[in-house]
Amino acid sequence: MTLPSKTSILDRIAAPSDLRDVPDRDLPQLADEVRAEMIEAVSRTGGHLGAGLGVVELTIAIHKVFNTPDDRLIFDVGHQCYPHKILTGRRERMTTLRQENGLSGFTRRAESEYDPFGAGHSSTSISAGLGMAVASELSGTPRNIISVIGDGAMSAGMAFEALNNAGAIGARQIVILNDNDMSIARPTGALSAYLARLASGRTYLEVRDFSRRLTSYLGRSIDRAISRAVGHVRGFVTGGTLFEELGFYHIGPIDGHSFDHLLPVLRNARDNARGPVLIHVVTQKGKGYAPAEAAADKCHAVSRFDVVTGHQAKAKPNAPSYTSVFAKGLIEEARHDDKIVAVTAAMPAGTGLDKFEDIFPKRCFDVGIAEQHAVTFAAGLATEGMKPFCALYSTFLQRGYDQVVHDVAIQGLPVRFPIDRAGFVGADGPTHAGSFDTTYLSTLPGFVVMAAADEAELMHMVRTAAAYDDGPISFRYPRGEGVGIELPARGEILEIGKGRIVAEGSKVALLSFGTRLAECREAATVLSAAGLSTTVADARFAKPLDHDLIRQLAAHHEVLVTIEEGSAGGFGAHVVQFLANEGLLDSGLRVRQMVLPDVWMEQAKPEVMYKKAGLDRDGIVNTVFRALGHSGISTGTIG
Repeated sequence: MTLPSKTSILDRIAAPSDLRDVPDRDLPQLADEVRAEMIEAVSRTGGHLGAGLGVVELTIAIHKVFNTPDDRLIFDVGHQCYPHKILTGRRERMTTLRQENGLSGFTRRAESEYDPFGAGHSSTSISAGLGMAVASELSGTPRNIISVIGDGAMSAGMAFEALNNAGAIGARQIVILNDNDMSIARPTGALSAYLARLASGRTYLEVRDFSRRLTSYLGRSIDRAISRAVGHVRGFVTGGTLFEELGFYHIGPIDGHSFDHLLPVLRNARDNARGPVLIHVVTQKGKGYAPAEAAADKCHAVSRFDVVTGHQAKAKPNAPSYTSVFAKGLIEEARHDDKIVAVTAAMPAGTGLDKFEDIFPKRCFDVGIAEQHAVTFAAGLATEGMKPFCALYSTFLQRGYDQVVHDVAIQGLPVRFPIDRAGFVGADGPTHAGSFDTTYLSTLPGFVVMAAADEAELMHMVRTAAAYDDGPISFRYPRGEGVGIELPARGEILEIGKGRIVAEGSKVALLSFGTRLAECREAATVLSAAGLSTTVADARFAKPLDHDLIRQLAAHHEVLVTIEEGSAGGFGAHVVQFLANEGLLDSGLRVRQMVLPDVWMEQAKPEVMYKKAGLDRDGIVNTVFRALGHSGISTGTIG
């Protein structure tokens, strides 16, 4: 594809109502213009590229046929929503995508009336759409409800729960299954293989051709009976049986890049549907941009890139990423212990398990977008003596919390939880921030909860988790680079529930849980220069707490500040509870807890987000000054 240099049709579209005036014959040119606009915008900001390129024609067709925003269009996850944003009045702001004070990388209700439902996690669109469809019927306000869901997102149990309920209720709802054979990594499981077979439809085509020959031979009198038989066979071949058994009228597969296919099908669904309809659309991720077509997985999420070559502008790292350090540590432990296995939910590259899989392919399991299943699958492995590491992002582990409680914690099973993307994650904003895992895991009896202060500590925690067999254990670490500390060849086994003092003072104690330790060290330098001798300690464990360390800090300092990259109710709350129960607050010790602010923090660079949260050097210094009754410096913090 040659990207157009002019956008003569797109320039006339300020809203979907303008699109509806564009003749059908001009829509392929409009698709080229939208695709070029999107590529140019994402090349400047970075973002999710491949998914949006794959649904350009589909997005145009939906807005052309349906009366959005009165008709509700819901995108699952939202990775593919960039063409939608271009067509719904946000074109001029696309270069602010995922930037501070800019457009969200996902659909967002507060951003536009054309975003009826916010997304960030997958497999929610059918449930939300069903709710809207039922509300439409109850209120007597007829409207079309269109949910667009990818084949990767369809692997999650929630999607099938919604399909089952939607079929039973029978409300008028249109579900478009966008089948591109890719989620983030190549999708796994029987359903994805099933859908991949549907796209070819060879068996159906052969049966259809045979029926035509048979009709010609036997005469037209039996044509109707044969057509019915062929239709029944088609149901088995194309998936109609699966979805129609759930109560949906099934249409497809159809070519998702052909307006000749899309427009009549969408118009028929709009005009004739009386209940739930599923339209199976086949698309190509990265369509129309050669570098994205050639590497659909690598071009799912990209940094800034050169439009001509597709080369991504990634700064040379000063230190290895925490994710790669985790992978290194786990691989080393697996070399020593053949019972170690790894589990992830559609994020092998994101969690570093792709490297583990390269070496131990039979010991690595990607279960698809199914965090609940991932946790209980790991629990089952643990019951039989395996040592599962269930590696998930903090924000995604939330989706499996019930399974963490009931299937792992209550049974005391030794499942290891490496928790990636702890704390702020930057451009993905509040939906992907790792804010709550320390709080929700520390409430569970028998759970060991750790946080790595640097990449060497992460190596130690991987080995500690591998060696720990007395129950569930977790360790969290952030997105991005480490601090540059020298890595051991293999981690050390830490004593459970024991922290460490990294700098000694006499007046102020800074007790860090996680990677704010570096900021605590810098704050201690500033405080000591101001005459406030400062101790810096690394808690390592939120549960069990190091009671001896906390007693020591409380007994020999006037101020004790806890610092963590998580919500209220986590590490600091457990420290204060212990101090209160021990009577250690009665001596006049001034205790302060520093946590993530009680707001949904919008996207920005992580260092900017931490500064706003007051969890940087200046914020820590100010907290100490205020505890001592001194005025601090202005930092513009939140909360």
